[in-house]
Amino acid sequence: PHVGADASTDSPAEGLVVGFASAARLAGLAVPTGSTLAFAEALSRVGVARRSSVYWAGRATLVRNPGDIATYDRVFDAFWAGFGVQASTTSVREILVAHDGDDAEDGADAQVRPDDRQAPRSALQVRYSAWETLGEKDFAAYTDDEWSEAQRLLVALRFAAELRRSRRRRPTHHRHAHPDLRATLRRAMRTGGEPMHLAYRRQTQRPRRVVLLLDVSGSMEPYARALLRFAHVALRARGAARTEVFTIGTRLTRLTRELSEPDPDAALGRAAIAVADWSGGTRLGEGLAQFNDRWGIRGAARGAVVAVLSDGWDRGDPAELAEQMARLGRVAHRVVWVNPLKASPGYAPLARGMAAALPYVDQFVDGHSLNALGSLAAVLSSAR
Repeated sequence: PHVGADASTDSPAEGLVVGFASAARLAGLAVPTGSTLAFAEALSRVGVARRSSVYWAGRATLVRNPGDIATYDRVFDAFWAGFGVQASTTSVREILVAHDGDDAEDGADAQVRPDDRQAPRSALQVRYSAWETLGEKDFAAYTDDEWSEAQRLLVALRFAAELRRSRRRRPTHHRHAHPDLRATLRRAMRTGGEPMHLAYRRQTQRPRRVVLLLDVSGSMEPYARALLRFAHVALRARGAARTEVFTIGTRLTRLTRELSEPDPDAALGRAAIAVADWSGGTRLGEGLAQFNDRWGIRGAARGAVVAVLSDGWDRGDPAELAEQMARLGRVAHRVVWVNPLKASPGYAPLARGMAAALPYVDQFVDGHSLNALGSLAAVLSSAR
């Protein structure tokens, strides 16, 4: 696993080490260079052909806190399922990381030598992920090339299904479940009326619906394209039956059907045609009223996680917005407000619309960058 400066790093094991370590850091795990090298050493011994071998090699070397096991499992499942070496090592540069096996403690950072041909023989060629480079950059400051790269990276987002209890029940052999009287009586008919075999049913679970309400007014133009692409990824990952997407400007537009198109460019093209008020004014109160009356109260928002993606700048009546947010909060499981301006230095929710809506918001998060959207995907997938 330790290769010199002139060696190649294109083998599957080395690519897996770099890609998975980057994905783990993005998810919040502390993965220092020493742990990465230990992971590489473990893979050199167990190989990469078997999923279980790679899993335990990573868990033994990269997880140092028992509380991080759940995060590690989630990252490993997503990485192994699709976000693999190719997705995490494209558009990379090579750097040399010196590692002294005798002096460096586990967890210590190694010395970085950007261009040193006399690096120790234990130097490891490491590649940086494009996600790490663009992760914190504001979408409003992206160049065209960076936006093209960001579109590819957004596909790597993974959405876990937050489950809710269903009213439906299924047969089970678990004796601590609810007795199924009908099935028990049917079985008793076969034994002369004696209930010799008891039947049970358990309560099932189903994925909780997610509703995305995207502000497409002029003030949101620098972020609307990225947020719409995020909505497309969420809808494709979770399915149209569990995700609804609407835009709010001067009117309400349902985009679930348009964004169900598998091809992202075609989906965004159909969405652009369907949205007549793109980059126009903002009447959040009126748009939410239309959503509540036609969709939300009737069922779309009931028990769902509703995310409003808006900067809070509103030309409508703040009292109406507050009233509609209160109605929405009474039927939704959780209301999340995603504001791209929240990460700006010195930001305060002083805009009339934002101030009116904030008392009815369960979670107030930012949405200005790739890292912020990665956190938003986790918020929409986490149970509370």
